[in-house]
Amino acid sequence: MGHEKPVEPFSDLHFEDGKVHAVLLHDPTVEGLDMAIYMDASGSMKEEYTYTRPKRSFLEWLQDAPLKEESNQVEPQVRWMLEYLATKDRNGLLRVAYWACGTSGRDVDVLGEYKGTDVKTHRFPGPQRLGNYTYLEPALRDYVSYLKEQVGQGARRGCAVIVTDGRLNDAEEVKKFSAKVAKDIASGKLPRLNFVLVGVGDNVDEEQLEDIAHQEFPGVGHLWCHRIAEEITQVAELVAVLVDENMTVAAGGTIYGDKGQVLKTYEGRLPAVLEFEVPEGTKSFTLEVNGQRFTQPLPDEDDHHDEDEDEDHH
Repeated sequence: MGHEKPVEPFSDLHFEDGKVHAVLLHDPTVEGLDMAIYMDASGSMKEEYTYTRPKRSFLEWLQDAPLKEESNQVEPQVRWMLEYLATKDRNGLLRVAYWACGTSGRDVDVLGEYKGTDVKTHRFPGPQRLGNYTYLEPALRDYVSYLKEQVGQGARRGCAVIVTDGRLNDAEEVKKFSAKVAKDIASGKLPRLNFVLVGVGDNVDEEQLEDIAHQEFPGVGHLWCHRIAEEITQVAELVAVLVDENMTVAAGGTIYGDKGQVLKTYEGRLPAVLEFEVPEGTKSFTLEVNGQRFTQPLPDEDDHHDEDEDEDHH
């Protein structure tokens, strides 16, 4: 059969050892996606928000090069995320906020909606008062309220990126609120939305984040996904990968084998990246979504391996 090219709506296809990895095309302007970034502003982030001026090298000093602009560790990461995520947003504007602010750690400091095209002009110095605790539920409430307002202006899906460097003080409240959000999505009161949670550094309680992210809800599936970054400088790139992986293309879908058997059902949402297994000898699969069916031929596995070997020789 040779190597099969992906047919629309697929943009990429890999098939090996009976496992299919297929990536769907998605157009965020059609999708009506409304995104937001929430940065941890608890006290443990103090060092990351402190502005310093990068030192000049000996050569720069000899050349009397101009002093570099002062920056903190968070600012370039938020700028990078803002620039990238704005390309996914329906109107190119992202809600940017600090959470876990104030004495109680329950305050949310919303900076506003920022364009991704002029990121260099934006400063992210941290809130006026860093929080003494790390409460996440108020930030989730803030985003859900914001998304409800945006529905009247064309928002049809939501995705909030949340960055934290510590242990949450309200994990149970976060889980309860997540269940309520999922119920509202299933009943049509809320558009479909996702939370992308990135933990940074050694003080993150990964078990706690996993507990939140592994929750599954009837008719919705997972609301959360999470990853851990060793340093704040890795956050932006990690977020880009996570958002792409968790982008929702449709409200659900079904994968069929070439003999009409159901291989996988996506009950709550159809993600942009599909992964499933097919029986030996399967020549194609069919995706049914929104009443339409798309059949994708599969490459012959032996030929696929030969191509990989050829590439290794080049």
